[in-house]
Amino acid sequence: MIRRLLLATGLLVLSLSATAGTWGTGSFDNDDAADFLLDATKQADVQQLRSALERATSEGFLEAPDGAYAIASAEMVAAAMGKPTAEASKNAEVGDWVVRVHPKVDPSLAAEAVRALDRVLGDESELRQVWAESEEYDAWRGGVIALRDRIAALGSRSPK
Repeated sequence: MIRRLLLATGLLVLSLSATAGTWGTGSFDNDDAADFLLDATKQADVQQLRSALERATSEGFLEAPDGAYAIASAEMVAAAMGKPTAEASKNAEVGDWVVRVHPKVDPSLAAEAVRALDRVLGDESELRQVWAESEEYDAWRGGVIALRDRIAALGSRSPK
């Protein structure tokens, strides 16, 4: 009887851990962003990033997955502009993609990334609402603001 109970408990734990998602304050520390990154780094251009950023800046309520895609896209934009964050630098897929693709980021894409991150941080963002209920909200918000400010500074530089 005890053995059956232990076996059942073990299977329940395995089942729960198999369905539990990844969730952390980093830009790629959730399942949506990780899945997006996997797909985006298979591409040979920035079109998937642009599409994700455009979805995030469209009218209406911003769903959590689209917010996560926008953050991951913005990370890749910063990396493509030659100034990856620490978060992107520790992610081999981002670095490999930049080296392989040599993506070109025009000023409109950088501006779209800034607008998308503003929406992620806004009142009509499910991702922000979820994080606002967390003890780690300030850390998450600070990371998004730092990414936004980095891209804004890079985008405001005039070409030489």
